[in-house]
Amino acid sequence: MKVLCQVGEQIAGTVEAAVPSAEVVVVPGDGPVAGDVQGEVLLTTAMGSPNLASVLERGVRWVQTLGTGVDAFPLELVGDRILTCSRGASAVPISEWVLATMLAFEKRLPDTWIEQKPQTWNFPAGGSLGALHGRTLALVGLGGIGTAVAQRALPFGMRVKALRRSDAPSPSADVAIVRSLPEVLRDADHVVITAPATPETRNLLDASAFSVMKPGVHLVNIARGTLVDQEALREALDRDIVAMASLDTVTPEPLPEGHWMYGHPKVRLSPHVSWSMPDALDALVDVFIENLGRYERGEPLLGLVDVAAGY
Repeated sequence: MKVLCQVGEQIAGTVEAAVPSAEVVVVPGDGPVAGDVQGEVLLTTAMGSPNLASVLERGVRWVQTLGTGVDAFPLELVGDRILTCSRGASAVPISEWVLATMLAFEKRLPDTWIEQKPQTWNFPAGGSLGALHGRTLALVGLGGIGTAVAQRALPFGMRVKALRRSDAPSPSADVAIVRSLPEVLRDADHVVITAPATPETRNLLDASAFSVMKPGVHLVNIARGTLVDQEALREALDRDIVAMASLDTVTPEPLPEGHWMYGHPKVRLSPHVSWSMPDALDALVDVFIENLGRYERGEPLLGLVDVAAGY
């Protein structure tokens, strides 16, 4: 089995060492490719490469992107080929990030840290701190990341409900599946967006969605910025519907200098880093290595993309 690799010699060596039956050929991501290069499998970037169209014509039947989403991938080039991604590989660090943002919101961090003698001791200024215990978590999306968030939230005593695009059953008896956006948003204390970015989910959280939320909600977005109507979010923040927005992803990325989100007191903005952990890249590659074995054995592949649906 010949694999074409557009993500560097180091990753190519890792794949070849893990799957001795695979011959991995490193090909450039831009410009011409040697005329005699052929391969059945292509490992490429999450955004595709400038020369992707020509590389696909080298006998490629299966494409795997080294990333967890395909919203930036040129899906129109896939044709009748199989497309997979490393979906779920970043679920651990991202779900930990979500729990960190929810805890920071409830415990008012870093505001409760002090640098000088406070007016009161043993009693937090501004009233008691919050807790995750007894709070309602709404998950907009219940794939690998949403499931990982739920698994970590439940031991804190949170009530968890989720909206998912498929009819698949709940991964846990303690996670309630709802069938409409208003139903999942209503009465939530924390709303976490984990759904994929597709044409159908663009501006999913718009003015009408924010109008359903109860005042004081905490919004967390670790999916894609396109799922949130950012002007509607701004209004919801200013009207105290959303008490805090913890945003690891926005649109565009990066935001231009002077954008209102940088200075808004109710926005905690991070530069799309929730995926980061030691060996994060290895986790992405491991999915491809697992898939190579499945491909050879004729077994279903992980992270299969529905090209028509865009995810």
